[in-house]
Amino acid sequence: MATSKNLPLPGIVLTFLGAVLFSTKAIIVKLAFRNEQVDVITLLALRMLFSLPFFLGVAIWTRDAAVKPMTARQWVLVSVIGMMGYYISSWFDFIGLQFISAGLERLILFLYPSFVALINMVFFRQRLSRMQKWALLCTYLGIGMAYYGELLLDFGNPNFLFGSMMVFFCSITYAIYLAGSGRLIPQVGSTRFTAYAMLAATTGVLLHFFFTHEVGDLQLKAGMWKYGLLLAIIATVLPAFLMNAGLKQIGSNNAAIVSSIGPVSTIAQAYLFLGETMHIGQIAGTVLVIIGVLLIGWKGRQASGG
Repeated sequence: MATSKNLPLPGIVLTFLGAVLFSTKAIIVKLAFRNEQVDVITLLALRMLFSLPFFLGVAIWTRDAAVKPMTARQWVLVSVIGMMGYYISSWFDFIGLQFISAGLERLILFLYPSFVALINMVFFRQRLSRMQKWALLCTYLGIGMAYYGELLLDFGNPNFLFGSMMVFFCSITYAIYLAGSGRLIPQVGSTRFTAYAMLAATTGVLLHFFFTHEVGDLQLKAGMWKYGLLLAIIATVLPAFLMNAGLKQIGSNNAAIVSSIGPVSTIAQAYLFLGETMHIGQIAGTVLVIIGVLLIGWKGRQASGG
């Protein structure tokens, strides 16, 4: 497991890029809800359907590669973790995005690094380094400042608390995914883990859809093709492989910290594409989040002699 003393720069860069691409998800979902008549599970099903060919192809390719076969226990764990991260977590997230801003969604979601650290400490006896503690402090101070401003803006929304709670549940389930994947990826490989985890999640999403909808509900208008493809490629396929490749190199705690650039990216995109308000709390909080990301990145470069 990587520590803050030997973080490879490529792992930091991969995680950073993955987090930025993941941050486009909230923007695309909000635009889909705004411009198209679509419900949560239908939009989620479209996301996974358009992602399916990519992950199915990778699964077939890795099956024939010269790698050690997965055990029955690993199959079960990969399936459960995949369902947790890209089915259950995404379902909570999409529900919450109907009722709160994209900026607030990303800030609540970014409680998950603390949950990842807690899971690792309680279940895997993994201690936080001093640099990780300082980086977490900076990022959470920044998130707290921005969150307070969002509360003042959005608290009049009658569904504010419900939407916030759904995203809070999303942050917990995503932390379980991230902590679990940090343990499984070194055992089964980053590419294979990502493909099989996403296939398991796709199965869960499609079963949910077919139990609650008619097949004809997937008849698509041109706009839904656009949003489905954007969600699949830009906000799912590419960042999933980037994040898991980075996680393999730097570990789940460090991946959680580096990916704290996500709220910054989402807030900026929400301002540009959704017209959401950018306030002083967001700006000050953004500065602290960036400092936290730079702390962990600088430590990795220093250790590698770059």
